[in-house]
Amino acid sequence: MNTAEAADAGQVLAASSNVLNVIAAFAGGLIVVALLIWAVRLGVKAKEAELPPPRPDEQPTLPETGPVHEEREMREPNEVPHTSEDSDRLDPHNLDASGTKRGDDQTRPRWSPGSRGSFGSGGSGRK
Repeated sequence: MNTAEAADAGQVLAASSNVLNVIAAFAGGLIVVALLIWAVRLGVKAKEAELPPPRPDEQPTLPETGPVHEEREMREPNEVPHTSEDSDRLDPHNLDASGTKRGDDQTRPRWSPGSRGSFGSGGSGRK
């Protein structure tokens, strides 16, 4: 085999390698497309198995008294009452269920006088 024949054989091998690469890429693309089609069909079947959305007459409605508004109140700790030496001890059923109670002062706390804003605002703070 001379050098010209060897070069021709190398080109044939290179060309056949390129053809095999194209065929492998095409087959891989077909596999990906088939998997995507299968996934979409599976999703459609799952969607069909779900309950339908509620009809307009099944939607929730406002109460007769109108919309419910948020209530804000200042809370303070509900202290455990102190007992004297001669009284019975406190049991859990003698305590209130909540750890807090409605505060006597219902004014919301504001900034302290002389304060210039929150932390990191760039101000110099209190003077």
